Amino acid sequence: MSELRDLYQEVILDHNRRPHNFGELDGADRHADGYNPLCGDRLAVYVNLDGDRISEVSFLGSGCAISKASASLMTDAVKGRTLGEARGLFEEFLALVTDEAAVLDEASLGKLAVFAGVRDYPTRVKCASLAWHTLRAAVEDRHEVVSTE
Repeated sequence: MSELRDLYQEVILDHNRRPHNFGELDGADRHADGYNPLCGDRLAVYVNLDGDRISEVSFLGSGCAISKASASLMTDAVKGRTLGEARGLFEEFLALVTDEAAVLDEASLGKLAVFAGVRDYPTRVKCASLAWHTLRAAVEDRHEVVSTE
């Protein structure tokens, strides 16, 4: 467990300091904003679609290390996937951070598996899942601000 905790800290801190796919995606097909009032996390997710495939995805915003790292890792994980695959990954990630009985499938989750420990800190679940809920709103072309409350 100590190895996973060390990896968690390393991955979270690295993606917080140097987030991947950070910035506004000019001319994005889809866009949504998200807000976590509990922690103050605010972010926007931008998506370009090629048919039903996410061809480009990025995020912009500020927040705690968990929120920013989750958004960074999410963009890496969903880029190039179909909407159905991204939806399945969202459901798997949400189960990982909320369901104690969830089986950790590192093969399908990849680096996202480091978020398994978040379920022990219920207030941090909202930080970790904000980007995912915002991505879902973007691909569904919903135009309201996503809130974790």
